[in-house]
Amino acid sequence: MISAAPKSGHGSFESPASSGSLALARRVLEIEADAVRALIERVDDRFLDAVQLILACTGRVVVSGIGKSGHIARKIASTMASTGTAAFFVHPAEASHGDLGMVRPEDVLVGISHSGESGELLSIVPLLKRQGAKLIAITGDAQSSLARGPTCIWMPASHRKPAR
Repeated sequence: MISAAPKSGHGSFESPASSGSLALARRVLEIEADAVRALIERVDDRFLDAVQLILACTGRVVVSGIGKSGHIARKIASTMASTGTAAFFVHPAEASHGDLGMVRPEDVLVGISHSGESGELLSIVPLLKRQGAKLIAITGDAQSSLARGPTCIWMPASHRKPAR
């Protein structure tokens, strides 16, 4: 249970619920639950194609993204590796400075970019295709540059960010 803390400089206490914190927490959970529910309609054959590419992968799953997408990519790679799938994260800016040497033709790259226009990620896509790696894009924009480059694409539903 969260206990009330004294207001700075005052002797009285304010309950987090009375300050609207509880209502805000509930609203954030509603927004996130709506976003997950919206994904149900977005799961289609492209999702199955992506899953099949990963299941058929004889190499490793290389996950890449920059910014917030990079944080998500790191977590995906870590989770995959901890559950038995050979996977690792490659930062797209570092990839173009030598880290692409780790990627082999039998690997699958999962590129994550909400806008699908992350320059660092877009710059490595043609290089990876030339190496023979299969590519999966996870993006919020089906018309983006990233969506045009990969072997298959899965677009998660866009949703609004919770208020702060």
